[in-house]
Amino acid sequence: MVRSVNVSLEGAGLTPSQVQQVARYRARVTLSQDARKRLQRARAVVDGLVDRGEVVYGLNTGVGALRTTKIAPSEVRRLQRNLVRSHAVGVGPLLEEELVRAGMLVRVNQFCQGSSGVRPEVAERLIDLLNHDVCPCVPEKGSLGASGDLAPSAHVGLVLMGEGQVLHAGSPIDGAEALRAERIEPLQLEAKDALSILNGTHFMTGAAALLLEDARRLALTADVVVALSLEALRGTRTAFDPRIHAARPHPGQVASAARIWAMTEGSEIIASHAECDRVQDAYSLRCAAQVHGASADALDYLSRVLAVELNAGTDNPMVFPDQGAVISGGNFHGQPLALALDTAAIAIAEMGSISERRLFRLLTEHLSDLPPFLTRHSGVNSGYMLLQYTAAALVTENQMLAAPASVHSLPTSADQEDHNSMGWHAALKARQVLRNVETILALEALAAAQGIDLLAPMKPAESTGIAQQIIRALVPTLEEDRAFEAEIRAATGLVRDGALAQLAEQASSPAPR
Repeated sequence: MVRSVNVSLEGAGLTPSQVQQVARYRARVTLSQDARKRLQRARAVVDGLVDRGEVVYGLNTGVGALRTTKIAPSEVRRLQRNLVRSHAVGVGPLLEEELVRAGMLVRVNQFCQGSSGVRPEVAERLIDLLNHDVCPCVPEKGSLGASGDLAPSAHVGLVLMGEGQVLHAGSPIDGAEALRAERIEPLQLEAKDALSILNGTHFMTGAAALLLEDARRLALTADVVVALSLEALRGTRTAFDPRIHAARPHPGQVASAARIWAMTEGSEIIASHAECDRVQDAYSLRCAAQVHGASADALDYLSRVLAVELNAGTDNPMVFPDQGAVISGGNFHGQPLALALDTAAIAIAEMGSISERRLFRLLTEHLSDLPPFLTRHSGVNSGYMLLQYTAAALVTENQMLAAPASVHSLPTSADQEDHNSMGWHAALKARQVLRNVETILALEALAAAQGIDLLAPMKPAESTGIAQQIIRALVPTLEEDRAFEAEIRAATGLVRDGALAQLAEQASSPAPR
């Protein structure tokens, strides 16, 4: 992945790829001049309301069920500090840095949309944290995905104020110390600043953006692994004939079939069984494009939601400078993301489920016509028998994790906030499902590569042959039993870093007309 020199935040046009560049590859972030002007215009409305002493939710009132409690002008700054401190109630292990960085980036871009009313200094200071690699310590659990990602955001807010903790070389250190070291001034929060830091869908959205990038790469990898297994199991290419998929032209299905068709072109192994009496393969091979394609189409739903959410106003109340209006609403509610993330988790889990079935066939002598568990000396050797155990364990975990979070809700804040999206739960679950499927596909790839070795001297197609070589560069052919943990980790790395996905991209061809 090539690091971007600069990601300029405009409040529009931010993409999941750019989120990935900043969150994972430390691309530098800047604030566009137009975005700065929008921030200033919205802030002028807030300052005017404060100067006139008008009562506005969150500016000079309590929040949630305390919305009717008026705050004296002399207490406004204290309210802002207390809001951040009181909402920093996250628990559990710390989030990975990439998730925190993604959340901060998305929040700034949502500010830049121009309806927050936050001071420009808050946006600039969040950018300072990103560019100086100062990552707040944010516990994993605590967000309900409505009113925004309150608890995670509050832990970021603590660091902006010179409090809390940040990660340095993987370990927590005092936030004030980290700011001093980087010559970053702590913020004195003014009216509306704390509420803008806390409200919003930015943690859910940032996590979803990273998930989408990973899931798209995973879907490409799954097609490569199917092609390898088709070779190892001496299946037929006919199920991927473009004519079949043109008759039912779901976009993902058509694209998946085209890739598998192209990657198995010219295979000696498949040609050797062209006239055998096994005219149809099992569903896990024959219907792979239908299953993978449906998953890819489901991911497109998440992509459409993100195109809006990455560049949306998700604050409350919202500021409309053209009318000088401040209006309370519910754009912080994470339901659009919760539903899309739940759908994505199901789609990703299915790619793992069908992969495990192919792995089972590869290891089962009467289904594969290969040696039991892919070892020439079975009995004294167990071969790859236990790969399927691990895959089955991960598939089972995914079946539990794929149960939707978005159908659950518990009321909060004295029933003022009586429906919550649980979108953060959906994001975390989907992320774990994806990690599990990366490993499941790696296990299948190891078995398929071994199966192809056992069919020598027959040769696979050019593309699958390259995939075989990529695997063999890290994991040798299995001759005698050995410990597999390091090899599984290496194969999972090939899935995760896109080495196999690139082959699918190269094999892609236009959908048949």
